[in-house]
Amino acid sequence: MNPVINRLGDEVRRCFVSEPFHLPNPPIVEAILDIECDIPAAPNLAELEAVARKQFGVRYPRFRQMFAQVHEISVTDEAIASSSTHRTLDALQFLQDDEKQVVQLRRQGYSFNRLAPYAGLDGLLPEIEQTWRSYRDLVSPLLVRKVRLRYINRILIPMQDGRVDLDEYLKCGPRTADEDRLTLVGFLNQYAAVDKDSGHRVETVLTSQHNDGNHVALIFDNSALSSELIEPEDWGAISRQIQSLRHLKNHVFQRTLTERCLSLFQ
Repeated sequence: MNPVINRLGDEVRRCFVSEPFHLPNPPIVEAILDIECDIPAAPNLAELEAVARKQFGVRYPRFRQMFAQVHEISVTDEAIASSSTHRTLDALQFLQDDEKQVVQLRRQGYSFNRLAPYAGLDGLLPEIEQTWRSYRDLVSPLLVRKVRLRYINRILIPMQDGRVDLDEYLKCGPRTADEDRLTLVGFLNQYAAVDKDSGHRVETVLTSQHNDGNHVALIFDNSALSSELIEPEDWGAISRQIQSLRHLKNHVFQRTLTERCLSLFQ
C-alpha cells in the first residue's frame, strides 16, 4: 500500500476512534472553514453575483460585497514616479437573516463562517457540503489545494482580588523577565508548527484582550491547515480532511488549557 495513503488512513482512523471532545458551553465566537482552490481563471465575481444570488439567496437572503484596497507604487532609481490606489471586489458574502452564518465566494476559494452560538461541526457539515457543491458548480475549481479549519475563542478568566494566576489556566502561559519585579499586564503568544502524524500545520495566537476588573479576557485563535491536494468533486476526501483537522485543533486546544480552565466551559 502507498505509505502516504496508509499514513493518512491511520490518522483518520485515530480521529474517529478517539473519544469525541465536547464542551457544553464552548468559548467559540467564530468558526471558519476555508477551502483554497486552483481556479481556471480569476473569477469575475461581479459577473457571478446575479447567478450566485439565485443559488444562495433562499437560505442566505442577506448579501454583502467585500473589497480589497490595492496600493500600487512606481519607482525610478531616484524617486517615486507615481502611485495609485484602487479597490477590487474580493468576495461575495451570503448571510442568514441573523447574520450568524455566512457563505463566502472568494477570489481564491470558498469559506463558511459560523458565529456564536456554535452547536458543533457535525450539525453544520451537511450545509457545508451543499454550499460547497453550489460554489463548485458556479466556479468550476480545478483542484483543492488547502483546507483550513479555524476557531476563534474568547475565554473569560475570573479574577480574585484584582489578580489572576494564568498558570492555573494556561499550560503554555506567558512569562516576564522577572516574575517578582514585573507584573504582567498584556501579552501576545504566537507559533506555527507541523504535526508529525498527519503533516498538517498548526497556527495559534493567544493574547490578552482586556481586564474589566472581574475577568481577564483572552483570545485564543486556533487553526489547523491541510495541504493535501484533492479533486473538487471528492467530497468524501474533503470531509475526511475536515475531520482530521478538527481532531488536531481539539488536541491543541486541550493541550493549551488546564483542566481548571476547561471546567469554565461546562
